[in-house]
Amino acid sequence: MSGAPRGAGPGAGHGVRERHLLLRLGLPRDPSATKHLAGFLVATVSTVLLTRGLLAVSGYPQLGGGGLHVAHVLWGGLLLAVAIVLSLSYAGPVVRPVVALVGGVGFGLFVDEIGKFVTSDNDYFYEPTAALIYVVVVGLVLLVEAMHRRSPRHPSEALAGAVDHAVAGVAGGFSPRARRHARGLVADAGDMPAATEVGALLDRVSDDAEELPDVIGTVAHWIVRGTRHLVRARWVPWITVGALTLTGAATVGRGIWAWSAGADVPGWVVTGMLVSGFASVLCALRGLGLVRRDREEGYRWFRRAVLLSLLVTQIFLFRIDEWAATLGLLGDLFLLGVVAAELDVIAERRLARAAAKAAKAGPEEAARGR
Repeated sequence: MSGAPRGAGPGAGHGVRERHLLLRLGLPRDPSATKHLAGFLVATVSTVLLTRGLLAVSGYPQLGGGGLHVAHVLWGGLLLAVAIVLSLSYAGPVVRPVVALVGGVGFGLFVDEIGKFVTSDNDYFYEPTAALIYVVVVGLVLLVEAMHRRSPRHPSEALAGAVDHAVAGVAGGFSPRARRHARGLVADAGDMPAATEVGALLDRVSDDAEELPDVIGTVAHWIVRGTRHLVRARWVPWITVGALTLTGAATVGRGIWAWSAGADVPGWVVTGMLVSGFASVLCALRGLGLVRRDREEGYRWFRRAVLLSLLVTQIFLFRIDEWAATLGLLGDLFLLGVVAAELDVIAERRLARAAAKAAKAGPEEAARGR
């Protein structure tokens, strides 16, 4: 008689005790989380820039009267509450892009008024406000990196992602792209328990020619489409390295110029800016050396180079010249979008290959069984 515990099934080797704490608590990471969080951060930054621009053009009007002023931080709080209500009301992946957009706009309206809450005289025009907002956004980026990039996904997380897509499919059907994506996640799950049953569930979901609504995807479609065409060109890695090098050189040069012109800046700030700028260029050159034989690994190094500039060099520059740092921020965000688009293309193709391989293996195994 087998010594296996009662109820053990196929794939029992992936025991619950082998999984880390969050999985044991029932908290798998969403495979699309980085896309949604990126949309949240882009909405946040865009809202801050748009709000500041509109207020400047309109002469900073006050909404209210009789001693009352309805600050836009209140509208930000309202939108954050709406985002929470939406996320708690609907199951499945369709609502998350909406939550990311509404929450990002709300958080942008909130954090734009940070100067009022860190000064005793409620000074909206507090000079370091831009740097404080930048540090907040950078902190969120680092949190996303720690949660979703530092450790590989467990197969059960891929399977949970497929089940999550099945929730939307059961309710509204599967478009061809959604079905391919869900099947790719099942293939990534390997021999996890219930993978076969989840695959069978996906096969039973009815077809629907219309794509699932995705607010962030719709708004950014032309950007993603353009960058995906761009990154397929052979010369793009060289342009990426050149742009990273020029951006870093311009950023560091502007900081040194401001410092030499008499800006009251500690020497360690200039030293940190120089060291991080040089390290960013080295990462870009490392990626260029790898990209021909391993495109994905090369672009991961490009991504490290951009993040180093975005999260370290620009922070030092903000201490010296906020306007120059803002321009550097925009350049780094554009490069990060190009690099992220290529990595997204690579990931989708890997999922498509896994799904095709699994679909091909199914009939072959059935034929061998006969």
